[in-house]
Amino acid sequence: GVSILKPNPFNDQQLGDAARYERHTLNQALEQAEDRDLIRYDLIAMPGITNDDLNDQLLAQTADRGDALAIVDFKGIYQSGDDSDDGTVQNQDISNIVNTINRLGVDTSYGAAYYPNVRLRDTLNGNGSVLFAPPSVAAIGAIAKSEADSQPWFAPAGFQRGGLNPLGGALGPQVLGSIEHLTKADRDKLYEVNINPIARFPATGDTVVFGQKTLQQDASALDRINVRRLMNYLKKEI
Repeated sequence: GVSILKPNPFNDQQLGDAARYERHTLNQALEQAEDRDLIRYDLIAMPGITNDDLNDQLLAQTADRGDALAIVDFKGIYQSGDDSDDGTVQNQDISNIVNTINRLGVDTSYGAAYYPNVRLRDTLNGNGSVLFAPPSVAAIGAIAKSEADSQPWFAPAGFQRGGLNPLGGALGPQVLGSIEHLTKADRDKLYEVNINPIARFPATGDTVVFGQKTLQQDASALDRINVRRLMNYLKKEI
């Protein structure tokens, strides 16, 4: 079980203590997902989890499996007061997430990251609440919609296949936009460290995934999500 006294028992402070049950719970989940004979999947994510050690573990085991893509949220995304033990809101910060990537030295074609969070209107339970979702949720929605419309090896980005309204398809939550408007300079800063921008264009009302880089640092075909997913698909078929 988990603590019912905390809105989010898997918050940053709880996960930061390796001896706590919350950290053990996620470690057990990662251990199960590590076994190729136990679980097969194409994408894996821990939405909203920004713990460096857990993200590193997820990226490493996904690369070891060699058959999936990990969508990772890094420090620097928006986190509500529920995500911290003291109720402090962590606002999104481009410099913070860029510094996080540089500090960790992330380098793998089996992972991808996005920025910033998106705003969703809850169309599923009827009350129309507006929710903030981590970037990984938007990324999975864009990839799912792109694959449904075409094939895994088409780029899940741009106005044709990277559009986020509605999320994941016709029945998904309505995307109202990102929580931060990114200028071209902002998008360039993110793209330099292989973070895919989620761009909002107020003039047209579109919210679009504006990149499809993996977290591989060296330039090659595998620094693109569609190529990595194509190779994963071929491995499984062969």
